Amino acid sequence: MHLCTHSLTMLPATVQAPAHDRTSHAPGVVHLGLGAFHRAHQAMVFDQLLASGDTRWGIHGVGMTRPDLVNQLKAQDGLYAVRVADGQGVKWQVPGALWRMNVAATERDAVVQALAAPSTRWVTLTVTEKGYTPALGQLLRDGLRLRQQKGLPGITVASCDNLQGNGHKLQALVKAEIPAQDMTAQDTELLRWLDAQCAFPCSMVDRIVPAATPEVMAAAQEALGLQDHCALSTEGFWEWVVEDRFADPTDAALLQSAGVRVTGDVHSYEEAKLRMLNGSHSAMALMGAVTGRPFIASCIGVPHIRTFVHQLMSREVAPHLSRSDWAEYRDALIARFGNPYLKHSVHQIATDNSQKIPQRWPPSVLGQIAQGASFEHHALAAAVFLRYTLGVDEQGQAYTLNDPQAESLMAIGAAQRTEPEACVHALLAREDLWGKALPSHAAWVARVTHWHQQVLQHGVDAAIQQLLAAAA
Repeated sequence: MHLCTHSLTMLPATVQAPAHDRTSHAPGVVHLGLGAFHRAHQAMVFDQLLASGDTRWGIHGVGMTRPDLVNQLKAQDGLYAVRVADGQGVKWQVPGALWRMNVAATERDAVVQALAAPSTRWVTLTVTEKGYTPALGQLLRDGLRLRQQKGLPGITVASCDNLQGNGHKLQALVKAEIPAQDMTAQDTELLRWLDAQCAFPCSMVDRIVPAATPEVMAAAQEALGLQDHCALSTEGFWEWVVEDRFADPTDAALLQSAGVRVTGDVHSYEEAKLRMLNGSHSAMALMGAVTGRPFIASCIGVPHIRTFVHQLMSREVAPHLSRSDWAEYRDALIARFGNPYLKHSVHQIATDNSQKIPQRWPPSVLGQIAQGASFEHHALAAAVFLRYTLGVDEQGQAYTLNDPQAESLMAIGAAQRTEPEACVHALLAREDLWGKALPSHAAWVARVTHWHQQVLQHGVDAAIQQLLAAAA
């Protein structure tokens, strides 16, 4: 027997299951990017609002490209189990917020119609950093245009991806699909309606959600007594900080009642998360990939890597943050990284490095340079990034670079054993990775070159230990 509406009554009393009506109301939220993160984060917040009796938060979930996941969720009536596990223990929950599903790549018109449905009040997005394409802007434009033509009110469109100023970027993406030249009366009216009635708040989301694994599915079957092909595992911690900018201003108090932080200052939380959590994650993922350690917990469990991450955040990232409680945030992060239940694959985190590193590392390096302070930890991380492009770990095991720039990165990395300095210069010259200022900074290039030599000659672990001895 598998998890579905009819089998909900068979769940053990220890499993939290949806008690609200999932069939009598139309969804109020369209979510684009129906991956593990959304289902273990925003969907659980909306489930909490539904459980309180507010029927407007059911989700019409849209997978952007993957029909297999959508089909599995449809077979389970949008139900799936989430294991929430940390130092306080383990609990299982079946959220019930996912009511309808489509695939944007093959059912585009259904998605446009969902965006323009009278019941839709919110659109949320977790399409990853590389998903902010003209095609996404066109999809949202078409849905919002249809909505405006029907005479319906505007909606809140909230990006939940790791992009600084994500709300501004999303709004600009949509507007870019409305022609500035030869604008029709309809185009002018749509722009006026977007500005007057729609809200594009910036937001920051934080919860560690590894990709689903057979181990989690097996644990779900044991806990539920049912088969669940969509089961997930996550941590107890979660944070959602959203700008106080909504099409319906009363949503602010509602979200706060569910534990969301509504503020005028998303930026300070956003930059802390990008540079502390995400920046450390990228560094550890690369170290783990090269040394053959499979998970983040296996990296942070090594004393010299844990000390490196603590120093990276404390000495090179924190001085340039406006989040005042950064020390408590740092300590919580290190505890979270060590959660033994989160089998968070280093290769999953190292996906799309070329899209992630530009936002995560350069701002801290430039901050250190401006203050005349050390950037050794970031220089070593950059050196490990170059070593990672070889596509083989220190034990000789090959791995695949999953990155839009994989070909060009591997081309740079291919000659690093014979021409290491030329490879460092080629990698650091790329403005798409490092911005305009860093490629020409001689001391930065020199320190990355130094650490790259140490990594190639002695290995990643020895290089980290050398850095810590010098920094003591």
